[in-house]
Amino acid sequence: MAAAPLNADFYRTMFNLSGRVVLLTGGYGHLGRAIAGGLLAQGARVIVLGRNEAAFEQAFATKPELLHFIACDVADTASVQAAFQQSAAAYGLPAVLINNAYYSRGQKPDALPDSDFALGLDGSVGSAYRCLREVLPYFRERGGGKVINVASMYGVVAPDFAAYAEAPQFLNPPHYGAGKAALVQLTKYFASYLGPENIQVNCVSPGAFPSDKVRENAGFEAELTRRIPLGRVGEPHDLAGAFVLLSAPASDFITGHNLVVDGGWTIR
Repeated sequence: MAAAPLNADFYRTMFNLSGRVVLLTGGYGHLGRAIAGGLLAQGARVIVLGRNEAAFEQAFATKPELLHFIACDVADTASVQAAFQQSAAAYGLPAVLINNAYYSRGQKPDALPDSDFALGLDGSVGSAYRCLREVLPYFRERGGGKVINVASMYGVVAPDFAAYAEAPQFLNPPHYGAGKAALVQLTKYFASYLGPENIQVNCVSPGAFPSDKVRENAGFEAELTRRIPLGRVGEPHDLAGAFVLLSAPASDFITGHNLVVDGGWTIR
């Protein structure tokens, strides 16, 4: 039997996001800007959902035509519902939801009040569930969609506390890792549940991507670098390709996957 001919049209367009509406929570922060930039470069219409329009305007001083802002508080169901409704009315049905927003409070591992611990869990996994739940009617109307949750390498491994010995202000608290681990499991759960509806649910877990402010502490950056096989910390643009892949037709047969982008930290 002769081999089936190659689908040249698919290969040419498998990363093309033209005509796709992407909802991106937390899209104007350190990593959110890079995520948005990668998607925009492939033709997506990116709707940044956040609480601070001034911060959005500052982050994107030169705003591309396909980039938009809609006010949204991911901690509040009514706000999420209103934002999704506004986006659909203005720009059409979404093809992708990226849960990148995060909020938390408290840091000392053995002295977190109950309220801080609960808030941190909600900021990682509760908010993502809230947005996933509310986007499903739009995906179902469209006939499919993609959810990308943003977790962390600390949802996979525990912190190496020696890295923070001289910089305790940067220590990841326990409710951060616990929430991100829960988010990885939430991804797998809904990938299984929603698969029959042509909805793919995946996760990206960044490694060490310190902000410019954090990198002013050269000693701490050196501690991070020492633990990374590639010999450097992550730059924001290092994340962009993961989100393009998981938003594009190229990933239509990928679901329930946690794509770790950490320079090799977690392989040791």
